[in-house]
Amino acid sequence: MSGPARAPRRSARAHDAVLAAAVALLEEGGLAHATVDAISTRSGVSKATIYKHWPNRTAVAAEAFGRRMAGAAALPDTGSARGDLTEQVRRTSEFLASGAGRVFGQLLAATVGDPGAAAYLRDHFLTGRRAASAELWGRAMARGEVRESVDAETATDLLLGPLVYRLVGGHAPLTGTDADAVADAALNGLLATP
Repeated sequence: MSGPARAPRRSARAHDAVLAAAVALLEEGGLAHATVDAISTRSGVSKATIYKHWPNRTAVAAEAFGRRMAGAAALPDTGSARGDLTEQVRRTSEFLASGAGRVFGQLLAATVGDPGAAAYLRDHFLTGRRAASAELWGRAMARGEVRESVDAETATDLLLGPLVYRLVGGHAPLTGTDADAVADAALNGLLATP
């Protein structure tokens, strides 16, 4: 086979190796552990190649994290808006309280001042999570259980934003009881009255 046909496969293998190395390093020591030097050493891919495909280590880590977490959370289906949305808040709280949640917090903090890396976190992780929440909201809307004037984006921010704030601020716990209290407070303002 000719060289040009092999190059994309070689590039895809290098891309996968970089992301696998970044995932392993994130799991071992968080974002601080996932330096470009460490990713290069672990993956066997040169730093020049890494920088050819990503603007910095935070972008690599954000894409790797998104790949690792893809499909990690199935949508709840309790048959009611209150049940589904409360369970979604609980699951998000559990995630944020886990080791993966701490890595997410590190990535979130690192991307605040880095729009390029922020796009990777958004594209490879947040967009999928927000789409799942929008699906739950759409189901609730179709059943007539929520206010039609509230869109999925706003509902997601109201339900899940407090949890991220707790993760970043560290001012309150991320327990199941606390998640239920957050969901209850938000839903009492969001659910349609019978």
